[in-house]
Amino acid sequence: MGKIPQYLNEKEVSEATGFALPTLRNWRFIGKGPAYVKPGGRAVRYSCEAVREFMEAVQIEPEAGK
Repeated sequence: MGKIPQYLNEKEVSEATGFALPTLRNWRFIGKGPAYVKPGGRAVRYSCEAVREFMEAVQIEPEAGK
């Protein structure tokens, strides 16, 4: 089994979450979305944990009995 990466590029995050690349780029521009790092200037990386935390933070729990 291959090693699971600790950091994902924007394409990998897009594939994992279903958010389009332009959406992720726009969110970075306006300061929204999962936390990210920019090692080396232009490269953008998201930690797996940051993506998981973002997805859990926007999770909606349906009310029981409705």
